[in-house]
Amino acid sequence: MSRARRALVRLLVPLLAAAVAVVGVTAPAQAAPTYQKGTKGTRPFVFVGNNWDGTADVLRPGSFRRVARINIIPDYGVRMREIMLNPVRLAFFLGVRILIGEGHDQFVDDMYTSNDGRLLVVSRPSFADVVAINLRTKKIVWRFPVAGQRSDHMAVSPDGKHVAVSASTGNVVHILDIRTGKEVRRLPSGDSPHENIYSRNGKRLFHASIGYVYTPLDQAGELLDSTKGERVFQIFNTRTGKPVEIIPVKQKLREAGLGHLSSAVRPMTLSPDERFIYFQVSFFHGFLEYDRKKQRITRVKKLPNRVPRLPRELYLLDSAHHGIALNPAGKRFCVAGTMSDYVAIVGRKKLRTLKTHVHPGGKPYWVTPSANGKFCYISWSGTDQVSKISYRTGEIVRTTKVGDHPQRVRNGFIRKNLIAGLRN
Repeated sequence: MSRARRALVRLLVPLLAAAVAVVGVTAPAQAAPTYQKGTKGTRPFVFVGNNWDGTADVLRPGSFRRVARINIIPDYGVRMREIMLNPVRLAFFLGVRILIGEGHDQFVDDMYTSNDGRLLVVSRPSFADVVAINLRTKKIVWRFPVAGQRSDHMAVSPDGKHVAVSASTGNVVHILDIRTGKEVRRLPSGDSPHENIYSRNGKRLFHASIGYVYTPLDQAGELLDSTKGERVFQIFNTRTGKPVEIIPVKQKLREAGLGHLSSAVRPMTLSPDERFIYFQVSFFHGFLEYDRKKQRITRVKKLPNRVPRLPRELYLLDSAHHGIALNPAGKRFCVAGTMSDYVAIVGRKKLRTLKTHVHPGGKPYWVTPSANGKFCYISWSGTDQVSKISYRTGEIVRTTKVGDHPQRVRNGFIRKNLIAGLRN
C-alpha cells in the first residue's frame, strides 16, 4: 500500500466511524444462482452491470453480442445534490469511492429483471439505494433507500416476487416487493451484509456477512481477525424471516484444521440438492466444501496463487477469489481467481482443475452459469470485458467488450415488444 493510500485510510476510517455514530448505526456493514423463469411473451438476455460506468449492457445469450446499454443513473444530478447537502452522506460517499471503489464511484453492484421482463432492479452502492428501471421508458419507477449508507449484493426469489438486498452499513437485508419497491421484511445480519442466495424452492435464503474488509488490518492474519467485525452465516426461513440454520464458520474452520483462514464468506454456490455449500473466504486462493448434513467442512480446493508476494493490504477488498458458480448439473465449477487474473474450470467429483485461462490485468470479478447451464459467464473488470466459457470443454467461446468495470453478470428477461426500443 502506498504512503498516500495509507494516509487516506487513516483519515477516512475514523471519519466513517464518526459518521456511523451520528446516524445511529451500530457499525459499518457491507449473490449466486437464480431459478427465475420468464413469463409468456419474454425472451432471455444476459445483463452486465458496469459499476464505475453507471450502465448495464444487455447481451444476447447465443451470439453474446451487445444489443443495448441502459443508463442506471438517470437521476444522477438529483442524488448528487442530496449528497452534497448532507455532510454524513458526503463522508460515506467519499469513503466508498476511496476505500471500496478504488478511486471510483460505485453505481451498479447487482441487478435482476422482473419475471415479466418489464423492470430491471439495480443496487447502487454510492447512492445507497435500490431502483427499478422501466425497460420501456428507461425511467426509474421506484426507489428504495437502504438502511445505512451503502447497498450491495442482491438475490431474487424464484417466483420473481421479492428481491433481497444487503445494506452494507445498516447490518440488515431488506426484502422488497419487486413490483412496488415496498419493504416486506427486514432480516438481521452481522457487519457488512454481503452474499444472498435463494434456495431452489424459495423457502430459504442463504446469507453471509463479511465484516470490515475495507480496513487495512490484514497482514497480521488471524491475530487481528477479531478487528474485522462480526461475521455471520445464516440460513433464513423466507416465510417467517427467522434463521433456521446458523453456521459458525470460524469454529468449523478450526475443527477442520483451517483456523488460519479468514471466516469471511465471500461468493458461494450450492449443490443441486443444496446439501453442500461451496464458498470462498477472504485471502484464500481456492474454495471450501461444507456438508450441511454432517455440519463440517469436508473438502478444500486450493488453486494457484500467482501473486505470492503481494501484501494482503493490496488484495481487492480482501478477495483473493471473488466468484464461484457450479453448473446446474452439479458437475463443474467456474471460479474467478480475482487477484491472480485467471478463470478456472474445476471438476466437482475429485476437485480436479480441468482448465485455467490467465488474462493479464483481467481482474475477474464474478461468474454466473448461463440459463441453459452449458456455459459460464465471467466479468473481467480490469479490461472491461465479459467472456462466455464452455463448462464441457473449458474453452472461451466468445469475449465481448462492455462498459467501465463490469462486475455482476445475471440472466434476465425482456418482453418481446420492448426489445426494439432498447437497441442502440
